[in-house]
Order: sequence, then structure tokens, then C-alpha cells
Amino acid sequence: MTDATLGGFAQHLLANVLATAEAEETTAPESFTLQALEDLEQAGEVDDTFVAYHKAHGIEIHGYGVNDALGSLDLFVSDFTQSPAIEKLNKATADTLFRRALKFLDRREEIREHADESSDVRDMCVGIEKALLEALRIRVFLLSNRVATSAAPGPTTFNDLQVTHELWDLARFERLASSGTMSEPVVVGFDPPLPCLPAPGSGSGVSVMLAIVPGQLLADLYGEYGTRLLELNVRSFLQTRGKVNSGIRATLLNTPELFTAYNNGITATAATVDFVSVPGGGQAISRINGLQIVNGGQTTASIYYAHSNDKADLSPVHVQMKLAVIPQDRLNDLVPMISKYSNSQNAVTQVDFSSNHPYHVEVERITRSLWAPAVDGSGLDTKWFYERARGQYTDGLAQARTPAAKKKFKLVHPTSQKFSKADLAKYLHSWDQRPYWVSRGAQKNFAELMIALDQMESRMEFPLVDRDYCHRLIAKAKLFKEVDKIARVAGAGSIKSFVTTYTVSRLSLATDKRLDLDRIWREQGITPALANAIRDLCPRIMDRLTRSQHGYHVGEWAKKGDCWDSIARMPWTVPSDLAEELRNSPLEDRVRSLDEAETSAPDSDAIQATAVAGQDWLALHRWAKETGTLEPRERQLLGHVARRLQGGLEITPSDVSQVLHIRTLAIAKGFVPDHEANEAFPRGAR
Repeated sequence: MTDATLGGFAQHLLANVLATAEAEETTAPESFTLQALEDLEQAGEVDDTFVAYHKAHGIEIHGYGVNDALGSLDLFVSDFTQSPAIEKLNKATADTLFRRALKFLDRREEIREHADESSDVRDMCVGIEKALLEALRIRVFLLSNRVATSAAPGPTTFNDLQVTHELWDLARFERLASSGTMSEPVVVGFDPPLPCLPAPGSGSGVSVMLAIVPGQLLADLYGEYGTRLLELNVRSFLQTRGKVNSGIRATLLNTPELFTAYNNGITATAATVDFVSVPGGGQAISRINGLQIVNGGQTTASIYYAHSNDKADLSPVHVQMKLAVIPQDRLNDLVPMISKYSNSQNAVTQVDFSSNHPYHVEVERITRSLWAPAVDGSGLDTKWFYERARGQYTDGLAQARTPAAKKKFKLVHPTSQKFSKADLAKYLHSWDQRPYWVSRGAQKNFAELMIALDQMESRMEFPLVDRDYCHRLIAKAKLFKEVDKIARVAGAGSIKSFVTTYTVSRLSLATDKRLDLDRIWREQGITPALANAIRDLCPRIMDRLTRSQHGYHVGEWAKKGDCWDSIARMPWTVPSDLAEELRNSPLEDRVRSLDEAETSAPDSDAIQATAVAGQDWLALHRWAKETGTLEPRERQLLGHVARRLQGGLEITPSDVSQVLHIRTLAIAKGFVPDHEANEAFPRGAR
């Protein structure tokens, strides 16, 4: 990593934090904390986070989290500077901040007693006290946009619980952002080295070996990395959350020496493996880079929980491991197949290498070609940037070599229109009235989306991801963002994320999903009637969330289906002016069979462009010239495309995207085509 790279990342991070703080009328440190925790949650490092700030003599804390997979209570303290230059975080300052966060635990009862009944700080105290009753360990996270000059302190204890320290500085956040993966690669060293037996080579570039892993080592790995070990296996990710397989548990407690005989073991993959020679011949594994357990997540988590919760003696326990070392350029293709075809002790452990799932690939492909209409009078059309894999936006910005090119990239792809896979799942599930899934956190909510896609495939179906689908997906994103803004103005504070998803869901339910999503796409915003309805609904949602908790913390209550049942039954009528804008029927997402998905033409944009009759493109060209409505370059492109289509010639994907966008704009400005594109589609093309 060069200083220039780190400096550019620092400036980009600072700009995002300050812009978000201004837009949401919050402090820069709070904005930084929220952004950092969102990144760490998507990376599988933290879960179930709650942001609240408290500072007193010797105390400073910015929030907490509960990681069910590790049984940990997590405390967060932030160190944020607004200097655009790279600054250093020295050891003395870092150690002081770690101590201040941990000191909060000592003083939590006193702080709770003096805090306002409805304050975020009091909610944090209550949540932490509950979490401590079940916590197996404590982790203290220091989040900083400075570069640390030393490592985090070693482990300590608090009331017999082990306390570990996690230092996430600017350099570490940059590595995470640029890694292109969900999280930092898991790197494991073995001392002593782990003996292994290589399988005969196949000439495929993939090497496979067998090894026996001590049960204690596997438990320690899960204790350190948690579900980061399982991020390629969404189903295992969900199944391991605090659950222990009863059969595995019984074996570990009663006959641990027979565990190897009873258990099928685990299947793992790696990017690279380092070997050492062993006396008497053979080799042993000294280091694994990019370790992932793609089958056997339930086994791994159950061993960890049996040891942590039941104090099971793991010294007699050994687990067989099949390890496949896969070249980087084949990782995306082979890992899903390895997991899919591996045997497992559990019935279903279908892997999902999510970034490369056909659904996400299609959403990225279509959205990259969509131009969002300019509605601010600037005349500048923009795009929504779907970040299918981590770091794509940063990579795209880096590929713009000159300052002018970087400025243009940001104008065309504003950060406010960038959204990730986790965001996509949030928008879809809020609209589909599953706010309790959204409230459970980015990772769990996204995993539910992937399981739903997996279930569709088991029924031999596939979502029809076309331009209409993506228009409406972005409309759902815009609706969610507008509700989020209104929730902030309404004073939702630290429970804003819950208020937003529940408001969208309640609105979807009340309108029977008949909001005009196509209009939201065309206008890139919501109507005054819809905005007023949301302003009326938001405070009601806030009140119901905070009143009907049944003894739960708000964050806990929002995760439960009973919470949605309560809010779904809450009296609220769609205002008359909004009712007049509703469609007669909801816009339903369409599906197609897997056979249709595999045999359909690769470029639906090209289908749509060529389906419009050539004379229609000429008619649009003439209309544009006569009315002077479109830009000269747009009229020129229309003429070029019309002539090529009439001559039976191909048009480039870039031209396809642009003319379809131009046609949409023209229709919105009064052009009436002689033949609608929908009528010209060949059967089965849409």
C-alpha cells in the first residue's frame, strides 16, 4: 500500500463522513462510527450493533454490539480527526481509549441511574447489562481514521471474562475496502505444523490434501474468526448462530474419543498453503492463507459452543479436514461446486459465493446501463452504482486517472446513489414487509435473501432481472432513503434504522404495494402526498416501537415477528391524496424458469432496442429535431442507430444503453411512438 493510495482513501473517507453528517444533521464522529460499524458488520466482524455516545471523567464509549456467533459483548470507541492529511495514532492515546471504553462497564449502573429514561445512553446500559449475563467474552474495538503506530494491547479480564482488543485504524479499513471480498482473508499459522496427506495431482491446477485437525484448534479458530470462516456458506452462517447440534454435543460430552469415527469432518478451501518437511519424509501445513470452511460450519460452531458453554474437554477430539487449494482466478467458479457436492452431516449446506450469484451479476449488469433522469434542473443524468463486490466503487474511481476524470466519475456516480448487496436486501425486505429480518442486521438479513433465491432455484425458478425490475429496485431504494431522512428529522435517533424499515413495511402493507414505483424512478423522488403520508406515519411507528416492547430493549423487540404483527395491526389509513396516486394493482416481480434464464439472449437491452421498429427511431430523431427538445449529440446518436438498424447492422452495447435512455426521456417530454416497444417484443423475450 502506497502513501498516495492511503492518502486518497483517507480523503474519500473524510468526505463521505462529513457529507453524511451534514445530510443527517449529526456529528462527524457519530457518522464515522456508523459507517465503520456498517463496514465491519458486512465483513462479519461485528453484529447487532447499537450506537450511543457517552463521555465522562475516564469514560468514553460510542456504542456496543452483541455477537451471537462468538458469544461476545463488543464495546466501541471511536477516534476521528477531520484533518485531510494522514495522522498518526500513538500507543499512549490508543491504550487510553481502550481503557475508557472498558471503564464504562464498571460505571454502567451509576450511569443508567442518572440517564434520562428515554435516552440512548440508558438503553445502552440496559442492553449491556443483559448481554453480560450471557457473554462468554468481551471485545473492545477502537475505530480510527488515523494510522496506528503500534498494535492493540494484549488480553485482560473483566469479572472473569476474557477481554480482547481490536484496533481498526485507517490502514486496516483501507485493506478491507480494497480487498474485493466481504472481509479480511483468514490467515492461520500452525505451530506445530499440521501433518497432511496430498491427493494425487489431477493437472487441473487445484490441489487437494487431507489432514486431521485437533478439536481445540478448530474451536480456537472459530472463537477468533467466528462466521468469517463461513462467509462462503450462507446457510451454515445462519445455522451456527448460537445453536449446538444435539448429536455433536452428546458425542463431545460423553464419548469424545469417538468423534472422528462418528463425524463426517469439514471441507475447506484456501488461496495458498505453506508447507514444511517433516522428519521421516512427508510434509506438513505451516500456514493457510484465505481459509474458508465451505462445509461443516455446524460441526465447527458446535465444537466451539460445547467447549465454551459446556466446558467440554476437547483434548481427545480430532476432526478430519479435506482442504482444496484453488487458484485465485478459479475461486469464484469452483468454491460453490465444492460446497454443493460435498457430503455434510446436515441435510442442506448449499454454498453461496454471493458476489457471483447470477442474480447479483444481472443486477449489476443492468444497473450499469441505466441512466437516472436528471430532476434537479442541472440536465446532468446520473447512474446508481450497485457494488456487487466490495471495493468496486473505489476501483472505478481509481481507474479515472486524471482529476477531471475523477470529478466526472463522481458526478455520474454520486456516492448517495451507491448501494451494496446488504443495502439491496434491506430495500427488498422492507418493501416485502419483513422488517424484523432487516432489524437483525446486514449479514443475517442478506443471508435470508440468498436462502430465498436458493429456494426459488429449487423450484426451478429465477427472478426476471430486466430494466423494469431494476427501475423498481432503485425506486425502492429511493423510497427507503427518503423515509430514512424523514425518520431522522422526526427525531428517531439511535433507533432510526428500525423506524425506517418498519415505516416502509407498514406503508407497503397499507397501500397493498400499489405505490407507483415507476413514477418514483422517473422522478427520482417521492411525491408531496407520499412525503406527507410518511411524515404522519413515522412518529406513529416510533411510538409503537418504544411502547410495545414487552420487556425487551427496542433493538431486541424490533427483531421479532411479534413486533411486526403489532405494527401491522396498528390503525393507520392511507391519506386521500396519496390514495388517488396509487396504481390499480401492485407491480409484481416476474420469474422465469431456469431453462429460460440459461437460454435467454445475453443482452436484454439489445433485445429491447432492436425490438423497437427502425422507423420509430427515425420518427424519434425527426421529433427531436423539430422540437429541439434533445441535445444535438443525442439527436445525432438517434440518427446513427436508426440507420444501422434499418440496414440490419449491429449497434454497440454503449449505444444501446444511451438510446434507450434517450427514448425514455423523450416519451416523458411528450414524444408518442408509433409502435410501443412492449408490443414489438417477440414472445418470451421479456
